[in-house]
Amino acid sequence: MKPLKLKASASMLFLWILIAGQLFCGRAAAQAKDAILQVHLRKRVALPDTPDGYRFECQTAQWNPAETAIIVCDMWDRHWCQGASRRVAELAPVMNRVVSIARQKGVLVIHAPSDTMDFYRNHPGRRIARDAPRAANLPDGIAKWCNWKDKAEEQAGYPIDHSDGGCDCEPKCPSSLPWTRQIDAIEIRNRDAISDSGVEIWNLLEQRKVKNVVLMGVHTNMCILGRPFGLRNLSRFGKNVVLMRDLTDAMYNSAMPPEVNHFTGVDLVVGHVERYVCPTIASTDLTGRPPFRFVEDQRPLVVFLSAEDEYLAAETLPGFARELELEHDLACQIIQGSTEKSGPDRHEISGMEILAQADLAIVYARRRAFPVEQMKHLRDYLDRGGPLIGLRTASHAFDSRGSGPAGHADWPAFDADVLGGNYHNHYGAGPVCTVTRAAGVGNHPILADVRLPLVSNGSLYRTSPLAQTATPLLVGVIPGQEPEPVAWTNRYKQSRIFYTSLGHPDDFRNPQFRKLLRNAVVWALDTP
Repeated sequence: MKPLKLKASASMLFLWILIAGQLFCGRAAAQAKDAILQVHLRKRVALPDTPDGYRFECQTAQWNPAETAIIVCDMWDRHWCQGASRRVAELAPVMNRVVSIARQKGVLVIHAPSDTMDFYRNHPGRRIARDAPRAANLPDGIAKWCNWKDKAEEQAGYPIDHSDGGCDCEPKCPSSLPWTRQIDAIEIRNRDAISDSGVEIWNLLEQRKVKNVVLMGVHTNMCILGRPFGLRNLSRFGKNVVLMRDLTDAMYNSAMPPEVNHFTGVDLVVGHVERYVCPTIASTDLTGRPPFRFVEDQRPLVVFLSAEDEYLAAETLPGFARELELEHDLACQIIQGSTEKSGPDRHEISGMEILAQADLAIVYARRRAFPVEQMKHLRDYLDRGGPLIGLRTASHAFDSRGSGPAGHADWPAFDADVLGGNYHNHYGAGPVCTVTRAAGVGNHPILADVRLPLVSNGSLYRTSPLAQTATPLLVGVIPGQEPEPVAWTNRYKQSRIFYTSLGHPDDFRNPQFRKLLRNAVVWALDTP
């Protein structure tokens, strides 16, 4: 019987080895998947023949953490400007969280508090940077500041005037050099590197075979862009460099041109980076949380959800958002989905976590089934009473007709339930639509100072009859047909809703349409 027991024992041993192997492989596969760093790159692309016009282009990238570094720039213990010091102190704990997550994934962390290297002379991190061997491809110019990446950026110039030093305190703080080290709220581990030298940092990146570099810190329009290890140099010398756009700040005095809110000034510099220097990402890519916002940033946040392929929303919405930013002191963020009629990315989108902070959502999407976790952010936003504006194809924004992949969600009742509409196709293209007030509408604030009739080249949507909860504001008519509602308000739970089937590119060129939209934004936000 002993041989039988031995045989049984051997079988059990084999079974346990097999189970252990499967568990190990499964754990290894999960760890490998977790190790991949998925980032969502955003840049701005100029529109041809349109001065200052641009569109957002968003791309998802998979980065190997071993080939990635984060540079923390000039997060000093103290700045000469008290306002800057206050904002650095607010940034630091969030930045430390992001750095910790990145470090755990295997990302190289480089701390670059310029002009304080003597404080760290005996720190292991200084030795890591100093001991990196000289790179064979050390670029000529990596040791110097870089004022402009290229002629295009130089000709564009900065979008804000920081020639006074950028302090917006009253009275203005006296200029000095008070920093001694990096702020303590950002932890420096022994395996991190410490350097403020473009040469040392380049050598270190090459030694570690780093291709992808994330810059965070201050100040965007100065050190982040211009230092030897800054965005301009790393971009022009071939690194895949990005700015973490929510973990930065600009030196800007709002009394200087263009005389906008300090944080609008920061957004303008971020836009400059995205258009002329390199893409940006948000801390959400590492934390899964909404992007960071300063406590002092009290601007209402308007989030645009743009994902359609018929009416060039990707080109018209940025211009309208800029108008809201510069003329109405609103913070605007555009979440841009695919503009393709088909393809693997048609139903993909990221960044809707920001709706947790939003004061208003504007939807211009067409027949998309977004990932379930992304759609949950929109549902949660509406469930908490967030106001919403729907433009044109929003009436069938989330009715993909079953074309969405697994793990993605349709919301075909969004039109009827949320917007209060009844979209059932449209009249043919061609007939000009004349838009006038709906009967009995009275003096509604959304129509204030909007000169009517308004003429639209967009095909007239079939939308009647509306839900009983909807209040028509405007009707459109084409020759030989009955009028159709083209703008109305509705109530969804506790949310204020405005919808218009207008939104053709020609409509956005019409000052009366833009006035209508601005009024709708003010009404939806319920602010003076």
